[in-house]
Amino acid sequence: MNTVETYDDQVVRLFLLLASAVWGIIGTLAGMYAAAELAWPYWNLELPYLTFSRLRPDHTFGVIFAFGGSALMGTCYYVVQRTGHTRLALPNLAMFTFWGWQLACVLAMATMPLGITQSKEYAEPEWFVDILIAVVWVSFGVVFFASLARRRIRHIYVANWYYGAFIIAVGLLHIVNNLALPVSLTKSYPIYSGTVDAMVQWWCGHNAVAFFLTAGFLGMMYYFVPRQAQQPLWSYRFSIVNFWALISIYMWAGSHHLLYTALPDWVQAVGMAFSLVLLMPSWGSAANGLLTFNGSWHRLKDDPAAKFMVIALVFYAASTFEGSMMAIKTVNSLSHYTDWTVAHVHSGSLGWVAMITIGSLYAMAPRALGRPAMYSKKGMELHFWLHFSGTLLYVVAMWVAGVTEGMMWRATSPDGALTRRFPRQPDRHQAAVHPALAGRRADLARHVGAGVEPVVHRRRRAQADHLADPGADSRPPSPSRPRPRSPLRVEDAAMAFRHYEFIEKHAWALGILTAIIWCRSAGWRRSRRCSWRPTRCNRPKA
Repeated sequence: MNTVETYDDQVVRLFLLLASAVWGIIGTLAGMYAAAELAWPYWNLELPYLTFSRLRPDHTFGVIFAFGGSALMGTCYYVVQRTGHTRLALPNLAMFTFWGWQLACVLAMATMPLGITQSKEYAEPEWFVDILIAVVWVSFGVVFFASLARRRIRHIYVANWYYGAFIIAVGLLHIVNNLALPVSLTKSYPIYSGTVDAMVQWWCGHNAVAFFLTAGFLGMMYYFVPRQAQQPLWSYRFSIVNFWALISIYMWAGSHHLLYTALPDWVQAVGMAFSLVLLMPSWGSAANGLLTFNGSWHRLKDDPAAKFMVIALVFYAASTFEGSMMAIKTVNSLSHYTDWTVAHVHSGSLGWVAMITIGSLYAMAPRALGRPAMYSKKGMELHFWLHFSGTLLYVVAMWVAGVTEGMMWRATSPDGALTRRFPRQPDRHQAAVHPALAGRRADLARHVGAGVEPVVHRRRRAQADHLADPGADSRPPSPSRPRPRSPLRVEDAAMAFRHYEFIEKHAWALGILTAIIWCRSAGWRRSRRCSWRPTRCNRPKA
């Protein structure tokens, strides 16, 4: 008797339609509350586990690993079955990856507000949570590659290449960065120290962006964009070239997070150069996805999922260009420690990651649920415009704030003090709403005032003398007025960094040369289309 084989979408539905939706709401609510505390600090209710410093890691872990991780694992299980025309291997182990990942996310987000954390960016959970994550991740890789091995299609579609690189790289990064010596159930110390610890941490932190938030979601894009455009990928060969370029370059750009720090200058320069070259494969993938819609742009009028995907690709191109530019030392000197960085991160997360995920979820939900269509197309349209307009408002506001902050950091008086000072008195409205806040600030002012006031008076006296006689600084010193200490000469600093400045000034030429080589090797022309099409031969019924 012939039996009908069907796809195993039970775990897919759990990951995408349950976990992703719930964690997306929790993560964004945590971020909204943490952002509100920046404007109204009394919202922490004087509870240590509600302070900004403890809620912010909950927000980042919730939206990146809980929401984004669930979406990636669910779509990975969905795509590997459809592109291989086979059923998911090891279904019990696949179900373990779902429950294990949810347990790890719950433990991480419950312990971080309690102060149980490694204090590492994007790697906050303590050692017992890290072990659980490692076990689940290895199981996830076993299920994926076992399913890939039993495929009925000889060719491995490019989306699976991205998913495979994402699984291998994230597992490597997680294990190496979290090597630690536990001293108790809730505390451990990393085996690295000092600058080495910082370098390893941002090698992991940056590549979490590279392989978790980029390579994984590019795998999602390469499957769902051609399906939603209802035509083959614009250039399949170019997608393979972009894949190898992306994974070989992205791994070495992490040091651009540590510019102007104790990290060796040559390491900073190498990270900056790789960041600039990285722009080419990033824009190549964005262009490949957008050009796939050539001839089917009319679908954007009636298909909200296609709108999400197209705008996500636009944000991906914009945020990767912005990231490469911000890795240049001269630009980074203005953008670092400002809200410009916040704008860049959220243009990538809200614009690229969230929108490609939502578009893919809307595209696959009817098939995974066995329904003819989504419940409400008007609801999808409303969702799109709310998400798009909200992201634009957020990012533009942070851009303006970030550039303003950078210029204010650079505005100094002749004695080196900031031209624009911070207010020394608590805001009257905040003090009226929450008297305890004013009391804490008053106590701080009383304790610090004895040391601050003499410095303030000296700076004010120096500024008054300068305003009364602006030319006094250029006259020879007198016994009653000694010459002010001269700042560090720019020429002396430039001599020490002449080799790195040469790389910085000529990195654009390296990027253009690399782009020419890649374009020629990829055969940049429309005739290079994807030859892969789903067939009905030996294909399980959805």
